Amino acid sequence: MFLLGIDIGTTATKGILLHPEQGVVAEAESPSTLRSPHVGWAEEEPAEWWDNVAVVTQACLQQVGANADAIAGVGVSGMVPTLILLDDEGRVLHPSIQQNDARAHREIQEFNDRVDGADVLARTGSAVTQQSIGPKFLWMQRVHPDVMARAAHLMGSYDYIVYRLTGCFSCERNWALESGLFDLHREEWDETLLDLSAIPRDWLGEVHWPSDVVGQVSEEAAVHTGLRAGTPVVAGSADHIASAFSAGLKAPGDLLVKLGGAGDILYSLDELVIDSSLFLDYHVIPGKYLLNGCMAASGSIIKWFRQGFAADADYALLDAEGGDTPPGSEGLILLPYFLGEKTPINDPLARGVLFGLTLTHTRGHVYRAILEGVAYGFRHHLTVLAERGLTASRGRVTNGGARSHLWKQVTADVLNIPLERIARHPGSSLGAAFIAGKGVGIFERWDDIERFIEISEVIEPDAGVSALYDERFAVYRELYERNRDLFPRVAGS
Repeated sequence: MFLLGIDIGTTATKGILLHPEQGVVAEAESPSTLRSPHVGWAEEEPAEWWDNVAVVTQACLQQVGANADAIAGVGVSGMVPTLILLDDEGRVLHPSIQQNDARAHREIQEFNDRVDGADVLARTGSAVTQQSIGPKFLWMQRVHPDVMARAAHLMGSYDYIVYRLTGCFSCERNWALESGLFDLHREEWDETLLDLSAIPRDWLGEVHWPSDVVGQVSEEAAVHTGLRAGTPVVAGSADHIASAFSAGLKAPGDLLVKLGGAGDILYSLDELVIDSSLFLDYHVIPGKYLLNGCMAASGSIIKWFRQGFAADADYALLDAEGGDTPPGSEGLILLPYFLGEKTPINDPLARGVLFGLTLTHTRGHVYRAILEGVAYGFRHHLTVLAERGLTASRGRVTNGGARSHLWKQVTADVLNIPLERIARHPGSSLGAAFIAGKGVGIFERWDDIERFIEISEVIEPDAGVSALYDERFAVYRELYERNRDLFPRVAGS
C-alpha cells in the first residue's frame, strides 16, 4: 500500500510514493517551463502540469513494480497563490499567473488607494502586495476582457490538479488565505474584498482543510494518469507549507530555509502573529501558524546566470569557482529582485542590481555574489522577526539548493545560525503524501511524520565570516533604500 504525493513546482512537477513503514520508495519528476515574456511577468501552462502528473505517477509505479490498486490516496501540493481561470466546461483560458508575477503593480496601487491597509491586514493577515489575487484579477479584466467573458472558475495550482483528478472544485485553506481575499477570523471569504476585486463568489471552490477528502479519481483522470478510478484525493496543501511540515517544523521558533527556484523562509508559531512585511499561513496541524517570507527569485537567478553566462559550466564547477572566491565576493553585492520582490519589501517594481563590479571580478565572484545576495534576502526576514521579538530556536534547510555545500554554508554564515540539512528530503511531495495518508486514515497522528525525517548534517556558521557578512548586509540594505525611487523610472523598459 502506497500514498502518492505530487508537487506542482516552479521548475518541475515532482511525485513520490510513500510507504507507511518503509518511507519514500519511489521518486520522479518532469520539468515545467516558467516564462517571463515581459518584464516582471511569470507564467506557466497548467496543461503541462497535468501532463507531468501522468509522467511522474507512471514512473513512480514502474519503480516499485506496482499497479494503481496499490495507491490508497493522493495528495497534491503546489505554488501559491497562482491564478488560473477556467470556463464553464473546465478548460483553461489563460496561462497561470504565478505568485511571483509583478505585472499588476498599477492595480496594486489602485487597490491600496481604495482600502484601509491596516484594516485589510488585520482581517486577512496579509497586506495588498504583488502576491495578492485581487489586483491580478483586475489586470485580467482590463487587459483580457475576452477571456473574462468566458471565465467561470478561479483557482490555484494544486486546486487545479485536484479538479483534473476528481472533477470537483475545491479550495485549500492556504490558497484562500494567501489570496488576500479570506477573512482570517471569520474563516470565510471577505465579501468587501471580493467586490473590490470584482470576483464572483461562486467562481471560488469550497474551502477545505488539507487532509479533507474532496473527491475520487475520475474515469477520465484514470485513463490519463494510470491511477485507479475511485482513489481518494485530499484537498492538498501549499507547497511551502507541505515542505515545512515534512521538514519537522511544529514547535514555536522552528525555522526552515528553502533553497529553491523562489526562496522561502518559514517560522513556526503556536499563536497568531500578523506582520505587514510577511505572509501568514495556516500550519498543516490545526491550531498552529507559519509566518512566511517569500522571495520572488532565488534559485531562478542561478539558473538564469548559468544559462546566459556560464553555459559551459555545470553547477559543481560554479560551486568550485565560487568556493575559491573570498567571502564577500571582494566587494560585489547583488540585489536579488529580478522579478520585483515580495517579502519583506513588497516592491513589485524593484529590480536586480549587481553593485561594485571591477575588472578584477570573475565568473566565480558573480556566482558567489548571487548566493550571498539571496542569503541577504533571507537575513532581511530574520531582521523583521527579531523586531517582533521572534528568534529561531532551530534552523533547517531543504530543497535543491541544499545539495550545494557552498550555498548552504553561505546561508548559514549570513544568517549566523546552524542549519540542519534533512537527508533525502523530497520536499513538498512528502508532505502531500503524508496529508493524503492522514485523510484516508493510514496515519493517526500528525507527529507520525517524524518517522520519515532524518538529519544528515549540521552546517555551522563561521563566526569570522558572519562578522564580515554583518557589514555587507548593512550595505545590501542601504543599496535598496538608495535606489528604491529609481526603480519606477525604468519599470517596463
